[in-house]
Amino acid sequence: MVRFENVGLRYGNGPEVLRDLSFELAPGSFHFLTGPTGAGKSSLLKLLYLSERPSRGLITLFGEPLSKVPREQLPDMRRRIGVVFQDFRLLDHMSVFDNVALPLRIAGQGEKHTREAVSELLEWVGLADKLDALPPTLSGGQKQLVAIARAVITSPQLIIADEPTGNIDRDMSMKIMRLFIELNKQGTTCIVATHDWPLIDKIKRPMLELFEGKLAEASWWLKPDETLEDPA
Repeated sequence: MVRFENVGLRYGNGPEVLRDLSFELAPGSFHFLTGPTGAGKSSLLKLLYLSERPSRGLITLFGEPLSKVPREQLPDMRRRIGVVFQDFRLLDHMSVFDNVALPLRIAGQGEKHTREAVSELLEWVGLADKLDALPPTLSGGQKQLVAIARAVITSPQLIIADEPTGNIDRDMSMKIMRLFIELNKQGTTCIVATHDWPLIDKIKRPMLELFEGKLAEASWWLKPDETLEDPA
């Protein structure tokens, strides 16, 4: 699913912010990404969701080396990736329903299919009563649920979440993590970046740890049938 081979990244003529990253994530696996502030987590996430290209090394996604993917085919590859941003990136002038429906509409899905899919997904995340609400009226946890729904509405193969529990209470954090675990059980590969060590310790999934741009610790391979028990 994801393979990095001696990957490095620098911005412009500056020093490398990521150095010699080599790891492999199996289809259907679940990994945490952690490390101190400034370790390079955001840069690694940008490589994963194709916002940046490496300065050196080889990245393979979905069995395809990125160096051989023509630029015009990148949008198709990005549609196989769902991203949950730390700052939500919801459109405040659009309803919850329309925020979640946006990826389907961009993809040209019919309105009947879109309405059914969005309504079902919002019920699944517990926001069936918020279809017409605007994002500014929601709590931080509710905004995060909307962001997750929007990220998964197109059934991506890979979900990348950047600090999805960073600004919400513990109960909501566990609810959100259970959603990711359920998505993972359905075969979606999940990468969750977090500083929340108690959460990492409770969920007990493999971890990628960055320190000063290098990989400090990696669980290289986790098959779907080797996932651990859900948190209590």
